[in-house]
Amino acid sequence: MTAFFAATTGLFQNDMKRVIAYSTCSQLGYMMFACGLSSYEVGIFHLYNHAFFKALLFLGAGSVIHAMSDEQDMRKMGGLKNLIPFTYSIMMIGSLALIGFPFLAGFYSKDIILEVSASTYTIVGQFSYVLGILAAFCTAFYSTRLLYLVFLANTNSNKNILLHAHEGSWKMTLPLLLLSFLSVLIGYLSKDLFIGFGTNFWGTSIFISPFNYTMTDIEFLDISYKLLPLVVTILGCVTAYFLYTLKLKEYYNFKQTAFAKIIFNFFNKKWYFDRIYNQFVVQKVLNYSYSYFYQDVDRGFVEKVGPFGLSNFILKFSNEFKESQTGFMLHYLGYFFASILFFIILLSKDMILFLFLLIFSLFFSTTKK
Repeated sequence: MTAFFAATTGLFQNDMKRVIAYSTCSQLGYMMFACGLSSYEVGIFHLYNHAFFKALLFLGAGSVIHAMSDEQDMRKMGGLKNLIPFTYSIMMIGSLALIGFPFLAGFYSKDIILEVSASTYTIVGQFSYVLGILAAFCTAFYSTRLLYLVFLANTNSNKNILLHAHEGSWKMTLPLLLLSFLSVLIGYLSKDLFIGFGTNFWGTSIFISPFNYTMTDIEFLDISYKLLPLVVTILGCVTAYFLYTLKLKEYYNFKQTAFAKIIFNFFNKKWYFDRIYNQFVVQKVLNYSYSYFYQDVDRGFVEKVGPFGLSNFILKFSNEFKESQTGFMLHYLGYFFASILFFIILLSKDMILFLFLLIFSLFFSTTKK
């Protein structure tokens, strides 16, 4: 569900880096349901492969943004294929590896995850397989859409930005070149190490019950299950290319309809999860915090006892103490004598002196009145 949700969310995002970021969330979903089917080594293998081509995509996006003077909106790009051909090439390689194009890095791990889910022959496995196939279609769609809007479409960018568009320095291009080679070769070079039969790479660090071990079952899986991810991937690429090139006018007219706007907003706004969370959880907590903790506790109890309470107490005490400054010597001697008696009682702890002090204080207060 994570793979499908994130993949559908990336379908109609306009920020270049957001598309790649939701793609990352989708691939994490693949890793999780591989682990949920007890194929931990397959999940780790996909994580390992994904690191290379997703790093390539993110750094390639950074190269595009650098060339476009920090512009990230794909609707304001286009026509960059001839201006930054190296970046276009490495973005093409990264996108093909992401969608699981045959014999690139993503092909070896993502397809095995889908085959493992199909070979369990359980409701959970088939449910994962179906959502994984749908996520693969969405991945191919938004990857092709990204390449078309950024590099192949007619430009919508500012003329001055296009005139200054250029490739990055060798410090930017060298890592991209290395990652592009790894995105092509790393899946083939390491598949036998991570998931090959007879490999002792994991040793005893991963234990899988023989009842849950499905790596042998995928060898006997029907060929239709193995070909379906490739067919769906090609279908996603063709659909995106068809909508954004051959039928661009019809697609634009369709997007103006009320139904299309609902679908577009639903996916673009992340299934409204953020709105539901902010409106019904975060906002309720903020309102409750303001009404009770801020007004009653912070502005009420804390301030009355704390800074305002202390300052008011000192002011009131100062005013009361000021009235005791009468200017009569008799009163000052009384205060002096009462203080001496008080310290004597503290030192001697004699109740007779305490009673004497109490009687003297009563008499002194009567005399003052």
